This record gives sequence, structure tokens and C-alpha cells, in this order.
Amino acid sequence: MKYMSIRIVFMGSPAFALPTLSRLAKSYHVVGVITQPDRASGRGREVKSPPVKTLALELNIPIMQPEKIRAPEAMEQLRVWDPELIVVAAFGQILKKDVLEMPRYGCINVHASLLPRWRGAAPINAAILAGDEEIGVTIMQMDVGLDTGPMFAMKSIRVKPDDTADSVLQTLSTLGADLLAETLPEYLSGNLAPVPQPAHGATYAPMLKKEDGLLDFNHSAIELERRVRAMNPWPGAWFECKGNPLKVLRASTVSVEKGLTSGSRFIVDGKPAVQSAEGALVLDEIQPAGRKIMSGKSFLAGTRDW
Repeated sequence: MKYMSIRIVFMGSPAFALPTLSRLAKSYHVVGVITQPDRASGRGREVKSPPVKTLALELNIPIMQPEKIRAPEAMEQLRVWDPELIVVAAFGQILKKDVLEMPRYGCINVHASLLPRWRGAAPINAAILAGDEEIGVTIMQMDVGLDTGPMFAMKSIRVKPDDTADSVLQTLSTLGADLLAETLPEYLSGNLAPVPQPAHGATYAPMLKKEDGLLDFNHSAIELERRVRAMNPWPGAWFECKGNPLKVLRASTVSVEKGLTSGSRFIVDGKPAVQSAEGALVLDEIQPAGRKIMSGKSFLAGTRDW
């Protein structure tokens, strides 16, 4: 695509945003990148940079990492960059009216859902958790609402039975970058206008918390297996076993007629299993506290009284 000199500021933080920034930088003049501040994470509380910052450094694009985009110094830098368009992909902060109205072409968002379904911070996780058969990306024009703006384009994919939030994210990150690359030239040339979102069918996907990974065996095995995939890689699915957290990375379901109460542990085909409200959850891949990831069979080989 022909290089365009339009001044673009990109806002994004996690890995989902990387293909979009990479594609933009090849074809447009990205004058600045705004991403979240470096954060301490993990057991060692090591300070880590957002993936977008790392890529922006490689591309030699100026970076800003404000705690709040509305902070005076952040707004001043944004005015200095004087963007004609702002592109957002999983930035992690809500843009106020003064930011939305700053660029003459407005603000465009690459959102990982088929809007209006799953507005909000964690659409991929919510879609897997709900058992959606399709998920996708929407290119939308941002307004003051939460993912409520009119839409330019949308593409969907089928959710595979073994898809995790991580595998879907990788697919949609590329799909979103490709769809934006197709959409921008038409929009900037005045040949594409956004259409309002449907009035019905809106759902909300809130930001994930650590406790969202807890497996409650008073739910069905099907729901639990979806939660395992939806919470992979973060916050991770887990339950307490003999006083310690047991992380579940892969699981499957089986129908059992043993008359066991929810939470009862037993063995199915050489693998650990836990009775749920309906069916049982078979633990195919797990990680005991303080140990490496292992298969369910390997876990049983070194565990007494499962």
C-alpha cells in the first residue's frame, strides 16, 4: 500500500496490539505511541514493559507511558504530536471527549469481538466462557461510550473446541491488523462511512480478576472446561486441593453416573478427575503449587490418595 504521510498516534499495550502497530508503521507516519506504564509482575515483582513499548523502541517511535491519558503532561505531549488520526488496540484506558475530538479523522479502535456483543475489557475470555461458536474483530469509530461507537468493518472466525484465550488472541490480533489495513484507505479517502451498532444484543465483558480463575465444581463440567480455556494464560484456572492451589491448564469432560457429590475426586483412564454438578472434569494438564507443568497421568504417578 502507498505510504501516507498522515500523522497517527497509536495507543495500545498488550501482545494483541503488536500486529496492528507493526502494519501501521510500515504504511503510515506514526508520530508517537502511548502505552501503559511499566509494571511489577510475577513472584519476583520484576518490572516489565508492555509488549507495545518494546516494539515501539525497535521501530524508533517516540513513546509516552502516562498513568492517565488525561494528565496535563500527557495531553500536552499529545497536542505536540498533533495527530490527524488516533488508532487504538487494547490500550487499557478510557479516552475522554477532548482526546476523541482532537484528531480530524477521529479515533479508530480495533476491538476483539463482534460488536455489540462483548463490549469491554475481556471480550475473548467472555466469548469462550459463554460457549460462543464465533468470535471476531470489529473496526469501529470511538465515542464517549464503552465500545458503543459506529462500525466500519467486521470479520469473524469459528471457535475451535481446543481454543484458549491465548490461541484466539493470536489469531484475532493478526485478523484485526489485516482488517484495519483494508479499512483505513477507504475511510481516509472518504469512501467509507461507519454504521451504527445494532440496537439489540449488547453484552459486557468486564476486566478479569484473579478470582475469575477459581473452578467451582457446583457448576457443570462443560462450564468448567470452558473456564479452563477462557482463563488461559491469565489468570489461570485453579482450585484448592489438600490445602494448596492446583492449576489446571488443559481439561476435558466425561459423563459419569457414580452418585458422587460435587468436588469428589476419582480417576478416569489413568487421569485425575473431579465430579461436578453435571459430569466430571478430567485434568489433562496441571501445575501443582511450586512445581512444573505436568500431565494428569504424571501427577497421579507421584501423588498419594487422590
